[in-house]
Amino acid sequence: MAYIQLMINLIAFGAILWALNVYIPMNATVRKVANAVVVVIAIPFVLGAFGFFGPISW
Repeated sequence: MAYIQLMINLIAFGAILWALNVYIPMNATVRKVANAVVVVIAIPFVLGAFGFFGPISW
């Protein structure tokens, strides 16, 4: 079940990145920072799915 949740989260984060890059006009530097923020937020979800962290609850 954790892997299905991981896939759903990765698809959601990918959709957010795609929407940021396609629909929101912004400077290239700001775009890189926004992409980095989304990736840094996604890393704990991936590590939690593989057991490096405990369950993540918001």
